[in-house]
Amino acid sequence: MSIEYRILVVEDDELLSDALREQFALHEEFEITIAQTAAAALDLVAKAEFDLILLDVGLPDQDGHETCKILRRQKALTPIIMLTDAAKESSTILELDASANEYVTKPFRFGVLLARIRAHLRQFETSDAAILNFGPYEFKPSVKQLTKQTGDKIRLTEKEANILKFLYRASAGTVSRETLLHEIWGYNAQITTHTLETHIYRLRQKIEADPSNAKLLVTEEGGYRLVTKGS
Repeated sequence: MSIEYRILVVEDDELLSDALREQFALHEEFEITIAQTAAAALDLVAKAEFDLILLDVGLPDQDGHETCKILRRQKALTPIIMLTDAAKESSTILELDASANEYVTKPFRFGVLLARIRAHLRQFETSDAAILNFGPYEFKPSVKQLTKQTGDKIRLTEKEANILKFLYRASAGTVSRETLLHEIWGYNAQITTHTLETHIYRLRQKIEADPSNAKLLVTEEGGYRLVTKGS
């Protein structure tokens, strides 16, 4: 399975962060990055895109509530789940006021945390807030639309949008034709690789400056890869 989601864990407790890394490693769709301070987290978010942030309230260099507010002011739209030692109502209000999506009180069971993470990821992916950037485009999967830096908009079919989203979630890795066929069309005996190649051809006509010399949606041995920003 290819990596689909990139999670930033902002936690200075090394025992907890190591435990989270080990637990997430059992689920191949997640890639985990650890930051132990607010400053490190803000720097990482400025340089890379994450699908969800787990943010501890008690960071050594800055209160987690303030870090959350800064992330929102910097237009970070990704879901943020606060990790807190306090189950008091006042703490909950502070976390929600800081524009966090939810709070989880320590100690917690990983299975419960994982269920909440997946729920927020599903909700975010279908919201208008989900914006994926690659090449000169902003991609909104929920409305099946690409927006160029010039402001021009490109409409996609549902299958085209799903192909781009799946390739994007692969973190610039190569996805086999068989995997794409299964993930986009499911178990349908009538669907062949020719169907996929036709959709790839049409996508390139829409997104490539020179479709005959693809620079974004590239063919590699065994499959396809989407060249994202920084790939």
